[in-house]
Amino acid sequence: MKTLSSDLLLTAIAPVIWGSTYIVTTEFLPNFSPLTVAMLRALPAGLLLLLIVRQIPTGIWWLRIFILGALNFSIFWCMLFISAYRLPGGVAATLGAIQPLIVVFIAAALLGSTVRFISVLAAVVGLAGVALLVLAPNAALDSIGVVAGLAGAVSMAFGTVLTRKWQPPVSLLTFTAWQLTAGGTLLIPAALLFEPTMPIPTEANLFGLVWLGLIGAALSYVFWFRGISRIEPAVVSLLGFLSPATAVLLGWLFLNQSLTPLQIVGVVLVIGSIWLGQRTGRVSRENGSVAASARP
Repeated sequence: MKTLSSDLLLTAIAPVIWGSTYIVTTEFLPNFSPLTVAMLRALPAGLLLLLIVRQIPTGIWWLRIFILGALNFSIFWCMLFISAYRLPGGVAATLGAIQPLIVVFIAAALLGSTVRFISVLAAVVGLAGVALLVLAPNAALDSIGVVAGLAGAVSMAFGTVLTRKWQPPVSLLTFTAWQLTAGGTLLIPAALLFEPTMPIPTEANLFGLVWLGLIGAALSYVFWFRGISRIEPAVVSLLGFLSPATAVLLGWLFLNQSLTPLQIVGVVLVIGSIWLGQRTGRVSRENGSVAASARP
């Protein structure tokens, strides 16, 4: 129980850091294009980590790393930005929040995990919490934006499950370096083809890029991939709800944005969904311990 709680707390650091992406991007990188920011967030951080670990993939891991880099970074971030541009932010965030529900069923198909009612309930409760946090009552829908939002959620869900399924014989730092470098490399063509020329960075721009790259990517994904390797995907994916919750709280603290009673209820629901998910993880570990003790 204590091990699960400490693993959850360490993994939760990642989505809390990701929650700062909105405020950092709007305040320090207002003139930068989204895909350019995504590429600069992933590739330099990945290359820096590669210089530290001095290890590259071998054999089948070249293919697996580029698949994971595409799912966790390239496709996910591209779809995320398309959704964000074509939909109100609340709608885009709510569509992305369906990811934990998708993870439950992908994990059952690829990992043989049991589809538990409490896991589905936790995902639905968290989704409702995110909707209360960010969804405006007059939100408009755009079909391309909706498809992109759902595609991004599916991409991240597959990335989460396959990251658990494909555990490499290397350190977490090396695994993170490989995925960030692959994802950033795959983003280069999209940034060059569809984005305007990058402006000359100011000191504020550099701070924003360093924060998003070193803290928001390199550090946070080490915690995230560590969590995926130790906790059931259906449980760890629920922690992603902390990202929009953190973004709302940071906007209230630093940008004088409103925090309504409904949004406070949303935060409570998000925390409640994670608590339900922890119960799922605890039951799973207890069942695993019982099965292990029963072996001759």
